Amino acid sequence: MNDLITKLKDGDVEVRKEAAEEIGKTGNSEGIEPLIEAFNDENPQVRFQAAKSIGEIGEPAIDPLINALKSDEDGNIKKYVTLALKDIGDSSVVDTLIDLLDDKDFAVRKFAAKALGDIGDKKAVEPLIESLTDGDWGVKVATLKALGDIGDERAIDPIKKARRAATGDKDLKKVANKSLKKIGK
Repeated sequence: MNDLITKLKDGDVEVRKEAAEEIGKTGNSEGIEPLIEAFNDENPQVRFQAAKSIGEIGEPAIDPLINALKSDEDGNIKKYVTLALKDIGDSSVVDTLIDLLDDKDFAVRKFAAKALGDIGDKKAVEPLIESLTDGDWGVKVATLKALGDIGDERAIDPIKKARRAATGDKDLKKVANKSLKKIGK
């Protein structure tokens, strides 16, 4: 494990990326903190792989990820933390993900909406409904999909309203229609 952790700081991007991937495959919780540090790597592929690997390690990574989120003052690692939390998929992170729906970074909001849909906890329905008015198209799409995945009937009227508001946007309307079908209406 120490060898893999050392390789996370190698000068070669491929070596760092492979090290991150291998740490995830081990499932060893000793790799959590070094992988979280890799969220600051200069290369986005290394950062992405670190998030995927933490997701593979799973539940033991939840508290360290939430702590990293709280100490992330400039917001650089939020989307990677959100991605890892999504992959872990544990309902204990729902409140944290709901808070991230209000983040200033559209990518964080989008990942949070997708994660909430994947987890499927009905507690997320009302906050997701509020996100249907997000100014970012990608966030709206992720939110519509998430509401469809959760399948709660409270989302039917807000999805219809979002569909009506999407004048001229055929793609958004398609997503809204698919979500309504998933809910069964």
